Parts: sequence; structure tokens; C-alpha cells
Amino acid sequence: MAKNVRNLRCSPEDVFDVLRDGWLYPTWVVGASRMRGQDPGWPAVGTELHHSFGIWPFLINDTTTVLEVDEPRRLVIQAKGWPVGEARVEVTVEEHPRGCRVTLRENPVRGPGALVPGFIAQPGIWIRNNESIRRLRWVAEGRSRNG
Repeated sequence: MAKNVRNLRCSPEDVFDVLRDGWLYPTWVVGASRMRGQDPGWPAVGTELHHSFGIWPFLINDTTTVLEVDEPRRLVIQAKGWPVGEARVEVTVEEHPRGCRVTLRENPVRGPGALVPGFIAQPGIWIRNNESIRRLRWVAEGRSRNG
């Protein structure tokens, strides 16, 4: 499982303000190119974001579903990206002396991506998620009540 960790200069609540706004998903998730809709009640368990990934005109419409949520500490989602497959993504947020610490874990769980050996797939996932967590930091710190 690829794991990325970054300290942010904002509160866990500030991070969840970003996660709670599904329309910001393509702002911080590398590969997500546009939002098409957000279920009412997002991020309640079972709700979905309707998004696309890729580069126009080669876009694929897919969804991301909430599996678990414990605001403002943890969000677990299942992101679909067919034909590559699906991945389980866990975002944990802990208080830290200078703000909070965000950990992003991702593991392919279905489809062709899940068949790729971890030692091959995980470095690429780590690189992509390193940028995603950096973008999440910029958005959360930029919107922070303390920033």
C-alpha cells in the first residue's frame, strides 16, 4: 500500500472542509479532471462523487464512493478509474503541534490495476499521491481560518 505523509499548517477541520466539498475533488486529486455531480450528504457512507478523469477529449466518467468516515480524523473512499480498476484510498488527519499531519494511503483493489505486483505499482501511486497531498495542503491552508 502506497503511503504519503505531510504536515499542514491548518487544523484537521480545515482539511475536512476541503474533503467535505466534493466539487474541490479535481483540485487536489491528480488525474481527476472535472466534477459532474455530488450526492446529497457527501461525505456520508455510501454517497458518491461523480467525476471524470483523463484529458479532454479522452475523458472517462466514473465515481468515488465513501466507505467510512470519522470527521475530522478519517475518510475512506473507493475510487473508480476504469479501465484501470478501483482503489481504496484512506485519508487520516491527526493533530500536530504546528497544525495537522495528513496521511494518504492507496491500494488497488479491483480490476487490472490490482493485478500489477506492488513493487511495480506502488512507486507510481506514491509519486501521484505525493502531488495530490501537496495540492490538498495548498487548498486546506489557503482556506484555513488560521491562514
